[in-house]
Amino acid sequence: MKKHTLKDWFLATRPWSFPASAMPIVVTIAYLFSKDADINWLMAVLALVGVVLFHTSGNLWSDYFDFKKKVDDVNTFGATSLTTGQFQPHEIRNFALGVLVVSVLIGLTILYFTGLTVLWIGLAGALLMLLYPQMKYNALGDLAIIMTFAFLPTIGTSFVTTGAIDWSVLYVALPIGLVTDAILHSNNTRDMITDKQAGIITMAMCMGKKSAAWLYGFEVTYPAIWVGAMVVGGIFSWPTLLVVLTIPMSSKCAKTMLEGYNDTNTIAALDMRTAQLQTAFSLLLSVGFVVSKFIA
Repeated sequence: MKKHTLKDWFLATRPWSFPASAMPIVVTIAYLFSKDADINWLMAVLALVGVVLFHTSGNLWSDYFDFKKKVDDVNTFGATSLTTGQFQPHEIRNFALGVLVVSVLIGLTILYFTGLTVLWIGLAGALLMLLYPQMKYNALGDLAIIMTFAFLPTIGTSFVTTGAIDWSVLYVALPIGLVTDAILHSNNTRDMITDKQAGIITMAMCMGKKSAAWLYGFEVTYPAIWVGAMVVGGIFSWPTLLVVLTIPMSSKCAKTMLEGYNDTNTIAALDMRTAQLQTAFSLLLSVGFVVSKFIA
């Protein structure tokens, strides 16, 4: 059996995508901090680690099923740990299960210290992760991503860190969720031809390339507009306008998609660039919330 280094195992998890799960937690904590919430910082750290590990398992699980269903092969973009023969399918499957066990143990620890509400949120997330491959293959992947990496983590973070659900965190969930889904949507727009050959259906395929490109443009540009509207409405404080610094990044991503959606190579790396946008947007929004605690 081929030996793998720690770097090999780490890269197999697609670490560039981790901001998709980490940033909703970080932004929610910053938002709650700006509202003078009494935050349990130990639970905050456990929630962050647990969600990232859960995401890691989901990535591996998705790669395993994509390879088995022949959605991914040597001619497709994206994950290459299986398509290049670097790893065997059973290795990725076992790795996914092992990481899942650790994330579940962290979840049980949080459950012990917080309450049953976390159980239902965690079960919803686990169900979405397990069903994600089938949802992805039937045009429901975008819905699963927004629920798993936007609404559930913000609500769950609110509960585990403060002991109660502050429903206003949904104001944060929407912009983060849109940029996160744009990562998947750029993937699906790029992979329409190979996805069709594999016999699966994505939302991008249902919309067609041009409409899918416009939706991507909306997903990466609207979040900054949303934050501006929240500031005007008095819901967010003015320091959160720091997110306008990401407008050049989002505009460039949108332009690349709108001008290059017919050329797979042009948009090949747009998923990684969108993940970078999500990181920058989320960090600036978090800094804005923290700053507003002291000066707004």
